[in-house]
Amino acid sequence: MELGQLQTFRVVAEMLNFTKAAERLHLTQSAVSHQIKALEKDLGEPLFLRSKRGVKLSQQGKLALEHAERILGEAEAMREHLSGQGASPVGQVRAAAATQAFVHLFANLFELFMREHPGIELSFRTTASTDQTVTDILNGAADVGFASMPVYSPALKVTELFEDELVIIVGQNHHLANRQEVGVDEIERERLILFERGASIRRATELFFERVGISPKLALESNDTYFIKLMVQHGLGISLLPSWSVRDEVMAGTLSKLRIEGHRLRRSVAMVSLARFQPSPKRAFVAFILGHRKHLQEIARL
Repeated sequence: MELGQLQTFRVVAEMLNFTKAAERLHLTQSAVSHQIKALEKDLGEPLFLRSKRGVKLSQQGKLALEHAERILGEAEAMREHLSGQGASPVGQVRAAAATQAFVHLFANLFELFMREHPGIELSFRTTASTDQTVTDILNGAADVGFASMPVYSPALKVTELFEDELVIIVGQNHHLANRQEVGVDEIERERLILFERGASIRRATELFFERVGISPKLALESNDTYFIKLMVQHGLGISLLPSWSVRDEVMAGTLSKLRIEGHRLRRSVAMVSLARFQPSPKRAFVAFILGHRKHLQEIARL
């Protein structure tokens, strides 16, 4: 049994796809398959159940993964300790989130993190949906992501950070602009500008419409928050967006936000990363964000 085999096993277990695991490991698919078969032969147990639909961990594979995580974690911790990086982390962290979240929620925190950790290079990757954020984490394109719950994957560590609220957004000349609340029946008579299917806001919106039994007409779809706000300003329809994402426009008077009578559309936003042992730069970033969870909640409620 070799550490390289355990690393390959861990990546295949995360991806549940030999081809994608090979791409992430920069190996050929045959090399990945050979390592897994060699490990299975050494352990005397099948680690994956293979079928035409794909692969999944066997029961023995799930147990083996727990041991592999501990072994690899100890090996990585030893390498990190001996390299002298323990006191002052040096490396890279790639964060993934929606553009609006970066701008309105995380920008100031990330700036503070970079000042406090000059040895860590923090880069950003914008995503259009929770699904894309999760995929970016799993395929290695990002290290830490921020996405609305629920998020399901045994390979991920999901930590709830804060709650936000979706509100109705209308333009300054809209007949509802001077109201504080709007009724469900009034929403049904409006044309909606929504995120595309797959986006967490779209899912939350459709679940709410289904729950209250309305089917508003769809004016257009887009995953570009700035475009949605611009179309609402021009009177092409109304939308549902997180309250924090329209703070500037509401203060400037170009948009108005309204709550829905008798309802609160709240979401939980989480930090997502791989569940396995992470190098010190990523641990430092995660700890920093958790230390500012109260600050994020205060911003999200504005």
